[in-house]
Amino acid sequence: MAPANTCVTSQLRQLICYHLDNNLAKNALFFAERLAAYDHRSAESAYLLALCYLRLGDHASASEYSRTAGFRGTHLGCAYVFAQASLVLEKYKEGITALEKSRGLWGGKNSFGKHTQSTRNAYPDAAAVYCLLGKLYAGHNDKRKAISNFEEALKLNPFMWDAFTSLCDMGVKLNVSNIFKLSAEMEAILKTNAPEQWDSQLPMKDATLAAMLDHAQNRPGARPAATVDPSDPFNNTSSRSFTGGIFSNFGTQQKLSESNPSLTNLPATGGGGTGPEGMETPPGPSAPIDISVAANRKEPGVVSAYPIEPPQAPARKPRAIPGLSMDFNVDAPKMSRAMSTKRVQKVPEPAEESAAAQAVRSHNLTAGGGDKKRTISGQVIPRQTSEEPGAPQRRSVRLINQFRPTSSRPVSNLPSVGANPGRELKKARPPISRIMRPGSSTATVGRQVSGNRKPMEDSMDIDQKELAVKTWSQPTISLPQQRTSEPEPLKQEEALRVLLDLFKRFGSGYFALSQFRSSEALQIYNALPRAQQDTPWVMAQMGRAHYEQAAYAEAEVYYKRIRQVAPTRCQDMEIYSTILWHLKRETDLAFLAHELIDASWKSPQAWCALGNSWSLARDHEQALRCFKRATQLNPSFAYAFTLQGHEHVANEEYDKALTSYRLGIVADPRHYNAWYGVGRVYEKLGNYELALDHFTKASKINPTNAVLICCIGTAYEKQKQTRQALSYFSQATELAPRSALTRFKKARALMSLGDLGSALKELMILKDLAPDEAMVHFLLGRLYKGLREKGLAVRHFTIALNLDPKASQQIKEAIESLEDEEEDDDGSMMA
Repeated sequence: MAPANTCVTSQLRQLICYHLDNNLAKNALFFAERLAAYDHRSAESAYLLALCYLRLGDHASASEYSRTAGFRGTHLGCAYVFAQASLVLEKYKEGITALEKSRGLWGGKNSFGKHTQSTRNAYPDAAAVYCLLGKLYAGHNDKRKAISNFEEALKLNPFMWDAFTSLCDMGVKLNVSNIFKLSAEMEAILKTNAPEQWDSQLPMKDATLAAMLDHAQNRPGARPAATVDPSDPFNNTSSRSFTGGIFSNFGTQQKLSESNPSLTNLPATGGGGTGPEGMETPPGPSAPIDISVAANRKEPGVVSAYPIEPPQAPARKPRAIPGLSMDFNVDAPKMSRAMSTKRVQKVPEPAEESAAAQAVRSHNLTAGGGDKKRTISGQVIPRQTSEEPGAPQRRSVRLINQFRPTSSRPVSNLPSVGANPGRELKKARPPISRIMRPGSSTATVGRQVSGNRKPMEDSMDIDQKELAVKTWSQPTISLPQQRTSEPEPLKQEEALRVLLDLFKRFGSGYFALSQFRSSEALQIYNALPRAQQDTPWVMAQMGRAHYEQAAYAEAEVYYKRIRQVAPTRCQDMEIYSTILWHLKRETDLAFLAHELIDASWKSPQAWCALGNSWSLARDHEQALRCFKRATQLNPSFAYAFTLQGHEHVANEEYDKALTSYRLGIVADPRHYNAWYGVGRVYEKLGNYELALDHFTKASKINPTNAVLICCIGTAYEKQKQTRQALSYFSQATELAPRSALTRFKKARALMSLGDLGSALKELMILKDLAPDEAMVHFLLGRLYKGLREKGLAVRHFTIALNLDPKASQQIKEAIESLEDEEEDDDGSMMA
């Protein structure tokens, strides 16, 4: 029963991998449970079962089934799945322990360039594990170790974008140009594996192509294929051909191989074959798979189309060569008999390989057959067309001579059957059926020996056989051109450098925005190719940069385009809703909120948009309900906590507002809006010291935000420290020259210090920026009053009164004070 169980578990693993590759996780889970029942002691079975649960989003079950082998670190797959589940379940310490214990299994591994459409590594390499470790340490609030692991991930693989963005989001100072560059290890991988790894349309390597030209892969005596680690269901090696799919009939396959080895060129039932279209499902671990580079070898081997070494024809007793029976055909049977006899023997490796394979192996492919005559199908017509003097020409002899292979070994290297050199060339041909794989010219149109012939072949006439051979052989003409189109390591290295340069620009923009250098980020993103600028991610980054500059109208343009290009996108829509809130676009905001809720009502961004819509409509209770729902859907969504705090401030519920802001800080310590909110609450409560502390922390996170710097100045102003306040107001004005609020506060501070000339300059600029602002004209009236220009003072007081009738009492008092001062001046003159 052991062999049967082994085959059953092998097929179940293939089924699981097949359904996982095709995103059929429920089917995969069903088969994974069957596998666990058959092989419940295997860690591989537990890994596949846990992986299925992880793909289905059942993280608790994934953690449960992978815990035994994962927490102990004895199986890399189980440890990785267990750590991923622990990250979601917030059991950070357990995930860290599992990965650290399994360090011996992933340390030093690098799978860069080994993932194509047909091959992949089932288990993570060191870069992926370092990235996951960084996330776990970040969740565990160990920032130092988190940064260290993210850096290690980027050193091994600069395309680990998640690690880069995590470092940026943590506020780490980075040298982006040192991250996105080609490392020495990557260059070595490119030079070693580039022809194989980088073009999935070319499923075989150079040596394999030469073997196709020379038809060496169909020889029953070819070298056995390398075996695969039975614990790896995804085939870690770079497989390029296999047969015997998950539904193959092993008995039938074996009998066909015995009767006709050329039949193994046909794709097997269930998606075998040698092309990439037949490799979407990785083979099972117990099915030996051919690989283009055999393990522990410096030179590529000949790839066979067989899953294993094909079985030989029925055993025959070897006969003395001079005494071969004449009951068979004079030519073709001798050739087949000689080949089958020699294949059983241990022939030295050079005699096994064809000339073309050796030529490609030495990278010196010559056009040895260029001066030979060829048929329409591209086959070489040999120079020596006669077999033996005086021998009659049989039909099979004529066809054999016409379709003889293009390359041949030197006569001295071939096993000798007779004295005729032409015979020795024919002895290098295996017996093969007319049925063959497209693109292969291995078939010799001769009769088979010992019962392997097919009745339908005998009934065919010469023309039909010639037509069949020419039709199947025609694609071989394009094989040499396919060799020239294969990607070269230098081209792939150049392509990688282009990609790294592009990602360096992406990274520079993202890093600049994470440091709140919005102008620099916009400049970088605007220099990207137009096709990249039109992607939703880049447009969201550019809109965010304008939002950080308080340029809400410009930011709205980008988010509108995102809604057109990606109407189902919910990410970043909370920022868009806030932009519409600032612009007072009540109808647009309500429409956006309902669109997002209808599209994804479980998205926290959608509930934030709906909450902003209620907030703009002055319904703070409904807004609070929406923001609380957003935090329930995603407890680490810091922005929802901040918006919730703003609503509590609007309701003058300051204690609840402090709680919400602090929860936002816990969710994201770099969320400066939450720090700003706490400062606002303390400012309203009159605790200017604590307000100043929180405004300062927010400003350290976002040093380019003029509003935060202005808030610091306001806190100093409230404490009667006007000169310090003026320095912050001046700094804010330099950061935001068109900000009316910062310029107003700067002018007011200058008037308090008695610098009326400088204050007048600021107010004249401010009058152009905000001509309809009553406070600007009121301050101008006071300034002209101090300059004793009564007419201008009365004029601006009157304008302020017209713009803001609600402040009429204060403005009238200011006008009356002008009259009182005038009467005082007149009295002093009379005296």
